[in-house]
Amino acid sequence: MLIVMKRGHTEAELEEVVREIEKVGYRPHVSRGVETTLVGAIGRGPTPELMEHFRALPGVAEVIPISKPYKLASLEVQPFPTVLEFPTGKTGGGHVLIAAGPCGVESREQTLKAARYVKAHGAGMLRGGAFKPRTSPYAFQGLGLEGLKILAEARRETGLPVVTEVLAPEQVELVAEYADALQIGARNAQNFALLQAVGEVKKPVLLKRGMSMTLEEFLMSAEYILSRGNMQVILVERGIRTFEKTTRFTLDVSAVPVLKSFTHLPVWVDPSHPAGKREWVIPLALAGLAAGADGLIVETHPEPEKALSDAAQQLHEHEFAELMQKAKRLLEALDKTLSAPVLG
Repeated sequence: MLIVMKRGHTEAELEEVVREIEKVGYRPHVSRGVETTLVGAIGRGPTPELMEHFRALPGVAEVIPISKPYKLASLEVQPFPTVLEFPTGKTGGGHVLIAAGPCGVESREQTLKAARYVKAHGAGMLRGGAFKPRTSPYAFQGLGLEGLKILAEARRETGLPVVTEVLAPEQVELVAEYADALQIGARNAQNFALLQAVGEVKKPVLLKRGMSMTLEEFLMSAEYILSRGNMQVILVERGIRTFEKTTRFTLDVSAVPVLKSFTHLPVWVDPSHPAGKREWVIPLALAGLAAGADGLIVETHPEPEKALSDAAQQLHEHEFAELMQKAKRLLEALDKTLSAPVLG
């Protein structure tokens, strides 16, 4: 249920409401707006008697049942956009952040070179996989701990925050030690033990949509993370599996505005995986931004033809530079702010 506080309520009244929520076994979530304070009481469906109990508390204006199965992700609980802040800028609420880098961390030289040029062209975050979930057990699986150390070195040199994928609950603590944000890939989007584990850490989580997930299922996966106390979740549309075989996946551009009508969480687009070929990445990226995405996560490699994974879809440096120039012009037209590192 959602408890709407009266305008001009006291802190003592708010604290009493929170205590009463906890007393009946619910979890409180306070959202402070400019004029209104909302308190979500997250738990089983409330009885009419319980709702009346909360209506009678001092400082309470109204008590409303939450209709959505995803509670903490819902705009009902927080009617204004979540804005996440990184050292290089913000995402959400009109701020756009672009993460870029190689699909996999293959070597120190390759990763540092990519980090330098993505920063130079305006990316606000470095992406790179240290642990790689591959369809084939014989394909490149990533460098593991060595890859994490290389990413950390790239962060020290460039100042770019780092996002990298975590594959299992037992890896969360290790990856969180090196990364600024944790990525949950499409194959793990309904790995509930992993979602709960990343919900326990105080690091932003990029949650990619599973290739066969509905949007409600996607939001319920986000709810697993939110329900453990980590409210720093970014939803990433990365393409779904359809009957079309020309592209690797089908980018569901409509998911961006639809999700933003359901949730306060930032919504990003991954144009690389649905494209499957680098010549289609830029148009898909721009389509995602035009649809309202709060960020992009893009694959780029100093020598894509030599990449050990996703070689066909990783952008050359000049192509990434082209994407960034077009994105800047588009975002200006949309009256949005591109978060970018300070060069120096």
